[in-house]
Amino acid sequence: MRLNDAMVALGLLTLAWVPLAHAQSKPAQVKSVRRAACPADMVAVKGTCVDRYEAFVVELLPGGKTKAHSPFEPVQGLRVKAVNAKGKTPQAYISRDESEEACMAAGKRLCADTEWLLACKGKRDTTWPYGPERVVARCNDHATSGFNQLFAKDGKPPSQRDYDFDNLNDPRLNQLKGTLARAGAFPRCKTTEGVFDMVGNLHEWTADPAGTFRGGYYLDVELNGSGCDYRTTAHHDKYHDYSTGFRCCKTPGERVKKPTVSKPAAPPKAPKPSPLKLRKHKPTKAPSRELE
Repeated sequence: MRLNDAMVALGLLTLAWVPLAHAQSKPAQVKSVRRAACPADMVAVKGTCVDRYEAFVVELLPGGKTKAHSPFEPVQGLRVKAVNAKGKTPQAYISRDESEEACMAAGKRLCADTEWLLACKGKRDTTWPYGPERVVARCNDHATSGFNQLFAKDGKPPSQRDYDFDNLNDPRLNQLKGTLARAGAFPRCKTTEGVFDMVGNLHEWTADPAGTFRGGYYLDVELNGSGCDYRTTAHHDKYHDYSTGFRCCKTPGERVKKPTVSKPAAPPKAPKPSPLKLRKHKPTKAPSRELE
């Protein structure tokens, strides 16, 4: 009887311990699931994973290998994949369509307009990522005009004719001191969820197939709307210049179909769009953002 009594007692202790151990382990399991909801380089914003930083790209090579690509050079004719990380120079000189393909190659997609806005305005729904009022230089929003430095003549600002496709894609523009900043270089330019540089630094393409970029860039964050509400629709989906960049989004668990291109396409003939227009309703006005 004593042996049976001991076994019964041991069984009761075991039963009492199991729920306690389960209760203690449950929070760790939940925490692990939450961490896995978005990739490490993304932030969860109201059901959407958003890149923490503006994207740079790597070139995709046969056999799954990758090669570094200069963020100061266009990506025409290349297969590229979007990546984002603190301290990296984001990719400019990229079109909406090229941005979309880069996101897809990373298993992501371009952010929809609504997703981009929710991410920029944050939990408090503010005009600026950091609050309701602009604080000059909290983001990279008050930088130097490389265009003026390169194309001004005899002490006069560049003429309207200087704003052509080739000049606007000059690789020197974002390499001059005081122009484009590395991702996260402005640590207070972030949303409540921790998404950086959504205003200033580079314009960011969204998924609008007609061509929309948001957030302004390092010389202009207010001409076409203030801060998060900045929106330019004057350019087509294949347009790019030194100010255009992007970041990617993804729904947790979403499987994005990757591009099926097997080899780089031949570089298309450079389009000849009209000079960069920031005031959509006054297209004939000179691009004053560079002349200030």
